[in-house]
Order: sequence, then C-alpha cells, then structure tokens
Amino acid sequence: MTSLRVITVGAGYFAAFHHEAWQRHPETTLTAVVDTDLDRAQGVGVAAFATLSEALSAGSVDIIDIAVPPVAHAALVRQALAVKPRAIICQKPFGTSLDEARTLAAEARAAGTPLIIHENIRFQPWYRKAQALIEDGTLGDIHQITFRFRTGDGRGPEAYLDRQPYFQTMPRLLIHETAVHWIDTFRYLLGPIEGVYADLRKMNPVIAGEDAGHVVFTFGDGKRAFFDGNRLLDHKTDNPRLTFGEALIEGTAASLTLTGDGSLSLRRFGEQDLTLALAPTTYTGFAGDCVYALQNHVVAALHGRAEFENEASDYLTVREAEEAIYRSAEEKRWVAL
Repeated sequence: MTSLRVITVGAGYFAAFHHEAWQRHPETTLTAVVDTDLDRAQGVGVAAFATLSEALSAGSVDIIDIAVPPVAHAALVRQALAVKPRAIICQKPFGTSLDEARTLAAEARAAGTPLIIHENIRFQPWYRKAQALIEDGTLGDIHQITFRFRTGDGRGPEAYLDRQPYFQTMPRLLIHETAVHWIDTFRYLLGPIEGVYADLRKMNPVIAGEDAGHVVFTFGDGKRAFFDGNRLLDHKTDNPRLTFGEALIEGTAASLTLTGDGSLSLRRFGEQDLTLALAPTTYTGFAGDCVYALQNHVVAALHGRAEFENEASDYLTVREAEEAIYRSAEEKRWVAL
C-alpha cells in the first residue's frame, strides 16, 4: 500500500507529538514540517519550510495536519482546501470564534474535503474501552459520568511558563483550551448535549482566564455528565498528564472507575469486588498514545476501514457547547444548546 504523504504545519510544544506519531505510523510518511521558526522546523529531521506555500510547491501531499494556535487556522485551512488533499486535520479549539468555525466547516463541506478536528482525548484507550462496555450493555443504562480534572500545574506566578506560557494570557482558559476535550468525550460516550449549567472561577491571580469550575451537562434521555475542573489541585498519579484526572461512569448494571494510572475498574451493582477492565500499561506518545490513535483513525478512514469522527461540521456542537458554558457562567443559569 502506498504511504500517505503528510505535511504538518507547526513545530511547537504539542506539534512534536504529531511529528513523532506520523513518523512512527507504518502507512504514513512525514514529508515536511512548516513553521515560521525555520530552525525549529528543521529540528524535526525532515524537509522544513517557513510557509505552507513553499511546502506545497515542493511536492504532493495526502494529509495536511495543522498544529498551530487558532488565530492561524482560517488562513491555513483555506490554503489547504485550495490544493485538495485527501484530508485536513486542524488542531482544536478550531478557529477564533464559533462563527469562524461555522464558516470554515461550510467551506470544507463545499470543497468535499474531510476536515477533521484534532480532538484526541476521545481516542484515549480508557474511553474507547468504556464506550465498548457501554455499547455491549455491560454497564446497563448509563445514568451519569463524572470527571475530576486535576493537573496541579496552575499554581503560583510561574504557572504554565515551562511548557505553554500563553496559558497565562488567554482570556478563556479552563473551558476553551482544556474542557473542550471532555465536552467532546461526553458526547462521544452519551450522545448529543441538550444543555449546560456552569460555575467558573479564577483561582490564580496571575492569569487572565478561568482555571477552575464546575459544569453540568444534560442529555435528552435524562443522562447527566459533570466536569469538575481545577488546575491548581492534583490527583493520585505518577504522571498527571496521562489521564489528567479521575472519572466515574455509572450505569444500572455496573460502574467504571478511571484512575490516574490509566486503569479502568468495573464494579457490578450491589457488589463490592472490582474487576480490572483495562490494565495500566506504559504508552508511547502523549496521554495513552491518543495522538497516534487519532492519526491512525484518519488513515483507516482514508483507506475505507472506518468512518471519520469529528469532521468540522460535526465538531461545531462542541464549540456551541463551549459558548453556552461561558454564557451560563455569566448569566448564572441553565443554557440550552
């Protein structure tokens, strides 16, 4: 099978996980990396270019992977659509606004090019296993999911500066940058979100945006999900950036507990004993190797082995939920989607 040719735009902190995963995949070849910091791009070890135009002029491409901040998404997506690759991947949170995201999704749909949002948390192995157990009825009817986000990296005047310093100046942080992952994961596990209620707060005075808060998600069939986020607190783990916290998925027949080592434990209703549903293991790559898993999903879809998840037009519901959360926090009321 011919290897799929990939160009990645971006050579920053998180883009490095993209590069490594593409280079490891047996069905892809990372042919070029684009970054305005050419030295940084050259450090990846493949052809490096300062602009996407230069990279596109140098050879053909199957997948364009955009791994840069939202302010650059629109121009790069449009430039990518113009050359009609087989697929485009764009980093979340997808555009600078909901209106821009809607426009880009419509343009991709009109061009007939799959535009996939790089929403990787749903591809973590514990959530894929949880979804399988939900689908096969092991948990019975799901009543609710709770996720406690606890990274412990948001304390003091030096918070975030060693890895992602722009976190300090983002006017929207916890929800816009981080909780969108679990908005998407909740809808992956439970279906369409009906409405939200949010209480957000800023705990560290040196940052611009919110870094703690609670969000209740309602679903049309009565299910609930609860996101409890606090970047100043931690959880029991050797690696706070593996699961980013702890989860409880509760059904009428059984419940699942996710702990910081990446394990899933199942307890059947009325019983005390726990059964290991997913054992902890050592993963290559980021957070359960979810970047690789997402990329592998895109490759599989291009080869007809899967259907695309999180195309831009579908992902708009996540951006809509994000806006509803901020509106709910501001107006102190439940907001319908």
